[in-house]
Amino acid sequence: MFPEVAAQFGINVPSGFGYDFAGVVDEVGDGVEGLAVGDRVYGGAMGGAVADFLVMNTPPEAPQALFHTPDGISDVVASTLPVAGMTAAAALAAIDLRSGDMVLVGGAADGVGVFVVQLAKLAGATVIGTASEGTFEFLRQLGAEPVAYGSGLGDRVLALAPAGVRATWGGDAQPDALARITDAIRAGKITVPIAATFPIEQIRDAVTLQAGRHVHGKIVITL
Repeated sequence: MFPEVAAQFGINVPSGFGYDFAGVVDEVGDGVEGLAVGDRVYGGAMGGAVADFLVMNTPPEAPQALFHTPDGISDVVASTLPVAGMTAAAALAAIDLRSGDMVLVGGAADGVGVFVVQLAKLAGATVIGTASEGTFEFLRQLGAEPVAYGSGLGDRVLALAPAGVRATWGGDAQPDALARITDAIRAGKITVPIAATFPIEQIRDAVTLQAGRHVHGKIVITL
């Protein structure tokens, strides 16, 4: 992360790695309500998620977030949700997506894209997803019509959406966005593709895999 970008999120470089996390409450501070030792939780801590222990502010203050993990949602799945799930929900809320709309998703097979595709389909939209050809079958299984990157992309999209298609970030998501997403996961309406899991000792391998930009779904670090 560049220093000027890091400063916008209240962290200094060099810093730790990662934002999303999931785990169990080990200790509760004085005056904290709604949490108890042993509670399963998930959320985000900018530049500090890949760690044995986290100290969180309550109520969460940006750039932190903390939620109870619903029954039926594993820690691995929960740890993929805050950035990707909220960014996807915010993007669709920003365009006021309605049933019958046509939506174009760039990078549809990546960590955010897989959520955008499925949430848009749940809303009744038709989804076109840009991706490399190796991900086409994967995207079709999620409900998207894939189109290849590269020269002529605009023409290929217009061929699928002659009437045209209709930028935001996760902080713009509605307050109940993650609750709606976890409900849909538990109901089997959304799947969370886990591309790979790595123990923290192999975090360099995880970063290398992510940097290759050919990951289908999310990468999770386990402790």
